Parts: sequence; structure tokens; C-alpha cells
Amino acid sequence: MSSEYDRRKKLNKIREDMNKRVKDVRDHFAKIEKVKTDALKKIEDMRRSAEKDLRKLETDIAKSNSTSEVKSTLASDIAALKKEVEERGTELRIRISETVVPT
Repeated sequence: MSSEYDRRKKLNKIREDMNKRVKDVRDHFAKIEKVKTDALKKIEDMRRSAEKDLRKLETDIAKSNSTSEVKSTLASDIAALKKEVEERGTELRIRISETVVPT
């Protein structure tokens, strides 16, 4: 027959095992949060980089000797690309925010 001491020892062992597993899962959640943060930074970098490149292109087009029709078409293409960059960034931010990570 097991003594009370042995039973308590088993209870403590079970508690230690549970605490270890809980810590391990929390560590995984912390890694997921870090990945989410890094992904959000990459999205913001993508957006800023595209905006910078598009502004530079707009300036180059304005200074060029192209016809007003060509400039207008390029301006329209740039506007469409700006919208696409914003839409994709928003789509990715939503997808990241929907990733459920309990605290």
C-alpha cells in the first residue's frame, strides 16, 4: 500500500510535468507572436519601399519628355499599383490579426 508521502510525491511529479508542458506551450505562443510582429514589419517595409519607388517614378515621369497621353497612362498605372500595394498590405495585416494566439 502506498503511503501518503508517495501519493504526494506522485501529485507533485504530475504538477511539475504539467507546468513544464504549459511553459513549453507558452514559449511556442511567444515565438508565434514574434513571427507575427516580424511579418507586420515586413508588410510595412514593403509598403514604404513601394511608395518611395513610386514617388521617384512619378518624379521621373513628370520630368520626362513624354507626351501628356503617355504621362497620363503611366500616372493611371501608378495609381492602380498604389491601390494594389495598399490592398495587399491590408489583406496580409488582416490575415495576421486573425491568427489566434491565446494569452
